[in-house]
Amino acid sequence: MSRSEDASRAFLIAFHSGRDASVATAATIVKRLAETEITPVVLDVDRPALLAHSPELHVIQAYDGGDVDLIITLGGDGTILRASELQRETRAPLLGINMGHVGFLAEAEVAELERVVERAVAGDYTVEERLVLDVSVEIGGEERFRTWAVNEAAIEKVDSGRMVEVVLAIDARPISSFGADAVIMATPTGSTAYSFSAGGPIVWPEADVMLMVPLGAHALFTRALVAGPDSRMTVKIAERSVDGATLWCDSRRSYDLPQGASVHATRHAQPLRLARLSQAPFADRLVAKFHLPVEGWRGGS
Repeated sequence: MSRSEDASRAFLIAFHSGRDASVATAATIVKRLAETEITPVVLDVDRPALLAHSPELHVIQAYDGGDVDLIITLGGDGTILRASELQRETRAPLLGINMGHVGFLAEAEVAELERVVERAVAGDYTVEERLVLDVSVEIGGEERFRTWAVNEAAIEKVDSGRMVEVVLAIDARPISSFGADAVIMATPTGSTAYSFSAGGPIVWPEADVMLMVPLGAHALFTRALVAGPDSRMTVKIAERSVDGATLWCDSRRSYDLPQGASVHATRHAQPLRLARLSQAPFADRLVAKFHLPVEGWRGGS
């Protein structure tokens, strides 16, 4: 799908093909875009579900790895994390339309669909960049695995009956050692996801920091750590650990960690790019998504 400079723009529609509402909404968007100068495309794996719902869309193109200008996602945060893999290939910003439960990364709700599509077609949005983790696994002094994470890199125990013994370090300096169910290295974006469930702090997206949050740690010092954007966070599987562990990045990419393995996380050179329709403060999004009580607020200082 490489296009010349004067070719029409293309939008990739990423949706949950196993959910009827998501498929129906995708069909609505495709039909709307077909009335404009935008070329709608979908993933090859999602195309059959779309055609089963709307056979008249048989001319819809399957994404072939070429250029797209915007990725519109339909679903919850899981759909956005899936689409972030495409975003890294295309560099096109993601515009999330929430059809899930919380949808913290989504920019709009499905009830706003018509307005969202109109603004997307008009290019009426800004692009926000979010910090992404560059994650690597080192075993015996050699790098064995490398990936990335939008939300978090979680080092989790293998056996439900045993904790994993870990050593935490920041910038090659040891911080603490203990047994835990997991250790989560998160971005500000991921601070409202797995890290939040583990008791970590909520971090504003514009904060250029990284988090290290123990989960179920058997120790006195188990506080979450907040490191600078140029730091290097390390979780080492201690040699005394009875079992190894498993690394999960965004609950999508995994790697088995033997005793002695070290997981390093730094800021990735390529950020996540999100299309934004609103300049509303993060505090407003936080209150809306978590239904926080704010009665009694009078404004002012």
